[in-house]
Formats: sequence, C-alpha cells, structure tokens
Amino acid sequence: MRSSRIVSSIFAVFSIAAALGCGANTAVTETVVSIPPRDGVFIHISHGSEDPHRVLMALKMAEIMAADRDVLVYFDIAGIDVVLADAPDIAFDGFPPSHTQLTRLQELRVPVFACPGCLKAAGKTPGDLAAGIQVAEKDAFFSFTDGRILTLDY
Repeated sequence: MRSSRIVSSIFAVFSIAAALGCGANTAVTETVVSIPPRDGVFIHISHGSEDPHRVLMALKMAEIMAADRDVLVYFDIAGIDVVLADAPDIAFDGFPPSHTQLTRLQELRVPVFACPGCLKAAGKTPGDLAAGIQVAEKDAFFSFTDGRILTLDY
C-alpha cells in the first residue's frame, strides 16, 4: 500500500512538472506575411489616328502591363476619336490594329475611359462611344488599384 502511494506521488509530481514545464517554456510565435498591394499603371492617350504608332504602342503596353499590374487606360484630347463607335481601325506595322487591341483589353477587364469634357469639345456624347468604353469619373483614377500608380503618357 505504501509503495502504491509512493508511485502515485511520483506520478503526480511528474505530471505536474511536465505540465508546468511544457507551458512555461513554450512560446507561440506567429509570422505574419504581408503581401504588398498590386501596383497600377495609368495609361494616358492624348493622340489619335494622326499618330498611329503612339496610340497602338500605348494599347500594347496596357495589355503587357495587365499581366501582373492593375491597368486603367484614359483617352483625352485627340485620343477621343480612337474610342468612338465609328472610329477607324488604326493600323501601324508591328502592332495589332486598334479595334483588336481595344477588344483584347476588354477581355482582360482593363477599364478604358474617355474624358467627358473632351467628348463635349469634340461635339460628341457618351452615346457616341464604342461598346465597353466608359465616361471617366475622377474616383476611378484612384480606385483602380491599391498600390502605387505609374503613369505612362502617349
């Protein structure tokens, strides 16, 4: 009987020591990995069919950047003529034509905007824009990405 009390006491001491030892020396470490927000590219196109290389290069850059960046394309000044429903399909060696590239950007869900003041100055209305082209609103310029914004002007 005495030996069973000793065994029980030893078991109790080891149980308490194990519990205290495990809890006292165990530290929980959490590593928080912060993923930075995607940066955005704002592509500004102010030229139209009078400078096809500039327009088509800008559209191609939008497609390239959209692979791993948030992209917004903004047309103003003479660029308005590129995004009208009756716009000519601009072509230049080495680049896909404008209609093809604008369609591709829509497939990639890249927002394409037109300046409302420039539309008005050109004697056009939002109803004159090609399908998928939106009238620009200032908040869109800041909400299309959570990261930094790089601007490319064409």
